[in-house]
Amino acid sequence: MDPMEFAIVDIETTGGLPSTHGITEIAIVIHNGVEVTGKFSTLVNPLQKIPPFIVGMTGISDAMVATAPLFEDVAPQIFNLLNGRIFVAHNVSFDYSFVHYHMDRAGYKWSAPKLCTIKLSRKVFPGLAKYGLGSLTRDLGIRIEGRHRAWGDAQATAEVLSMAIQKQGMSPIHTLLNKKEPYKKKVPSKKSDDTQEVEPLDD
Repeated sequence: MDPMEFAIVDIETTGGLPSTHGITEIAIVIHNGVEVTGKFSTLVNPLQKIPPFIVGMTGISDAMVATAPLFEDVAPQIFNLLNGRIFVAHNVSFDYSFVHYHMDRAGYKWSAPKLCTIKLSRKVFPGLAKYGLGSLTRDLGIRIEGRHRAWGDAQATAEVLSMAIQKQGMSPIHTLLNKKEPYKKKVPSKKSDDTQEVEPLDD
């Protein structure tokens, strides 16, 4: 099969709706199917207040993003990292919806195949109690350096991808990328797994 390149992405935001909320942090790990070949991470000024409960969860404050670049300032670099690669995230619809919307606003017409590591993990590591990133990484022995921060979560998701490839190769990934699922109403949320089935938010 043809070699694949993956862009593993995690974002932190001011809320759950791409059209009304902003990105406060984005991290991207480039993976060639064998190893990590590139990394990128930056805080982003969302030009809006960060709700207190999100500050409490992520540790990202208004003061921290006040001097950070706007999304449109880092969009060229993000485009170069994402373009031509498979977009990977843990609950991919949430991250993809935000990045796609804000890339479009920045003037970039971009789209990519999507791979959800929740769905991949359910295929490759069946029988676990939960598949939220916190529970999954604990079960797989992956340590997250900075939970609920884009960089820590992106690195952990990259390790999940690596372990899945090491265990079963590319076959489950090809299956998920080629799968044509019947229409389901989707609720993009950090707490869901790409459909209305809700994943508890792990500590």
